[in-house]
Amino acid sequence: MTEPTLHDVACNDPQGGHRMAYWQWGDAHSAHVVVCVHGLTRQGRDFDVLARAIVARAGGDVRVVCPDVVGRGRSDWLRDPAFYQVPVYAADMVTLIAQLHGEHPIDTLDYVGTSMGGLIGFVLAGHKELPLPRPIRRFVANDVGPTVEPAAIQRIGAYVGKSGQFASVQAAADAMWALSTTFGPHTPEQWRALSQHMVVPASERSADGAAKTASAGPVGEGAWVLHYDPAIGVPLRAITPEIAAQGGAVMWSLYDAIEARTLLTRGAVSDLLSPETAAAMTQRGPRATLVEFEGVGHAPTFVDPAQVAVVTNFLFD
Repeated sequence: MTEPTLHDVACNDPQGGHRMAYWQWGDAHSAHVVVCVHGLTRQGRDFDVLARAIVARAGGDVRVVCPDVVGRGRSDWLRDPAFYQVPVYAADMVTLIAQLHGEHPIDTLDYVGTSMGGLIGFVLAGHKELPLPRPIRRFVANDVGPTVEPAAIQRIGAYVGKSGQFASVQAAADAMWALSTTFGPHTPEQWRALSQHMVVPASERSADGAAKTASAGPVGEGAWVLHYDPAIGVPLRAITPEIAAQGGAVMWSLYDAIEARTLLTRGAVSDLLSPETAAAMTQRGPRATLVEFEGVGHAPTFVDPAQVAVVTNFLFD
C-alpha cells in the first residue's frame, strides 16, 4: 500500500459531538494495530514514511492508524476551543480504538506518539480504568515527557494559530521550515512531502470554519492556509506555571503506572524534553529505553531511515 485510506469516527463532546478523521495503512483485518498520533500543530500524514516502513516490516500483517486529532487535518473543529485539551483527545482515541476493535478484534495494540501525541499516550497507557480492548503492548514517546519545558511552551505558543495565507504549497513549506528547523536536517523533497498535507485551499477551509477564518482577512483566489483551527493555541497560551506544575504531576503519575515496554526517542538538542526529564524516565515507571538523535531538536519526524529503523526494530524485535 503506497497511500492510506481515509476514514472517520464519531466522538462525543459537551457541544454535541465531533468527527475525527484517521488515515489507515496496511491490512484492515489485521489483529495487530499500531496507532500513531502527531504533535500539536501537525496531522496524521506526518507518519507516511514510518507507516510504510511498519507495514513492510510486518510483511503486510499490521493495521497502522494515524488520526488527525480534532481541530486538525480532515477532522472537525470544536465549537469551544477550551476543549482542545489532552483529556478530550485521549477520550477520542479510546473511541477510535473501540471502533477499530469492533471492525476486527485487536490482539496486539501498539502506540507511537510525538509530542502532544505522547502526552495522549501517557493517558492511554497509564490510566488503568480506560476501556481499551487490550492494554498497550509497546509505547513510543517521541520527544516528550511528563514535564514539558516552559520555554518550549512559550516558543510554540508564540506562533500557533497566527499564520495567514500562502500563495502556494511551496511558499507554505518555506514558511513552516523557518519555524521548524529544530526538526533536524531534511532534503527539500522530504520537507515538501511533510508540508503538502499541512495546508488546504483557503476556499475549502472557509467552508469548514468560516467564522474562524473570517478574522484572518479576505481569502485570495488560489491561496492556501494551514490545516488546523487557529483556536488550538488558546488553551496553550492560558497555561500558567501553576497549571503546568499540576499537569506535570498528573502526567508523572500516569507515566509511573505504564506497564507497556517503552521507547523514548529524543532530539539531542530538544528544548521541550530536557536531558534531566529524559534520564528520569529511564529510571522510573516503565524505565524507558532512551535513544537520542544528534543534530535534531523538537521533534524527530521519523523520515530519516535511521530514525525509522529505531522504531520498527522496537516494535518488531
